[in-house]
Amino acid sequence: MKTRKTKKLKNFFEDMEKLLPKETIEEIKLEAQKKIFKLKLSEMRKKFGIRQNDLKGFSQVSISRIESREDIRISTLIDYIHACGLGLEIKAVPLKKSKKEEFVLLKCLI
Repeated sequence: MKTRKTKKLKNFFEDMEKLLPKETIEEIKLEAQKKIFKLKLSEMRKKFGIRQNDLKGFSQVSISRIESREDIRISTLIDYIHACGLGLEIKAVPLKKSKKEEFVLLKCLI
């Protein structure tokens, strides 16, 4: 049954892309990426077994706010990542899948 449901959803999204203006589709995708980013910060922290109270330099309330933001400053992200005991690398990657070249924009290791 999963195949049927997945196929129906795929058709739904394909149909919606045909009906909605391209700008609207791009706005929706951007909002989805923001939501995914928000979820991944707390997911990453939990994966490494770090509690909100364990992060030095941040209160538990601050961590909760950072993890629930839809947008974050790079400097705040770096501080958060370092408080987790991790490094950060930001890359620019081509949107066209035919090109595999990447460019490292930022590399912050502890």
